[in-house]
Amino acid sequence: MISPSLIAMAAFFLDTVLGDPQTRWHPVAVLGRLIAFLEKLLYPLRGSDTQKFAMGSLLTLLVLCISYAFAEGLLLVARQLPVAWGADVVSVILLYFCISPRMLAKAGQDIYALLVKRDIAAAREHVGYIVGRDTAELDEADAARAAIETVAENTVDGVIAPLFFFALGGAPLAVLYRAANTMDSMLGYKNDRYLYFGRMAARVDDVLNFVPARMTGILFVMAAFLLGYDGRNALNILVRDAAGHPSPNGGHAEAPVAGALHIRLGGVNYYFGERHFRAYMGDAHMEITAKHILGAIRLMYTVTVLYLLLYYLLSLYYHI
Repeated sequence: MISPSLIAMAAFFLDTVLGDPQTRWHPVAVLGRLIAFLEKLLYPLRGSDTQKFAMGSLLTLLVLCISYAFAEGLLLVARQLPVAWGADVVSVILLYFCISPRMLAKAGQDIYALLVKRDIAAAREHVGYIVGRDTAELDEADAARAAIETVAENTVDGVIAPLFFFALGGAPLAVLYRAANTMDSMLGYKNDRYLYFGRMAARVDDVLNFVPARMTGILFVMAAFLLGYDGRNALNILVRDAAGHPSPNGGHAEAPVAGALHIRLGGVNYYFGERHFRAYMGDAHMEITAKHILGAIRLMYTVTVLYLLLYYLLSLYYHI
């Protein structure tokens, strides 16, 4: 049996080499179709708010149970194979599907390249692929800010949290986390349809991300010191601004990145034409430009490597 920390490293290596496969049979895509099917089946079109919350909670429970059972079932089958490492291979593959640092980096790099070429129209289009805000009127600074915020916040969702839950409970728990996060991205909206129906999915995601987000914040500070960014300011901004984020977890990723790069994240965004103000993260020591996207990507990768290294060292110390 291979050490879980080495399985995590192998999954990261696969992601680095292969990236996230764009196929309808990707487990996250399958999860998305399952969630959409159950939503169609369970959503009470004429139900009360209480009924919507109850049905949304049932959907959340079903998806979590199905995803965990599926992963556990695959491992059970793999353990029956005549090779000793069958379950380890399945664990590597499942965890590989749960993390997405390369896809996150590519999304940022694509926007960076378009901004450098001054193709603001294409940059806005690519920003629209990764955020829910209106993008038609974004200038270069706003487009770069959106990319940086996405890279920072999704370092939790797409990297550290799945690795954290893998360390706690193996691949099935990592898959369960990915299912919860996918539900939040599909149902966790505060609009008429999802305010109550998606509330449980959003709350579960918040709870699951609580510890990983705070770990990520600390790792971002460490990464800032290692890369020669302003680690002290990253720590100061993390302590000062993280709690101001509308998400209970998002600020713990965005604030230290803003501090490390000496930029200010947050501010005014538009959603469906409506103006929304989000608390600032950091101070505007300099205007946000495309180059700061690359800084956020470097920080994200360094955080990932730091986590894996610390996980490996702890596994050696505790013999796990």
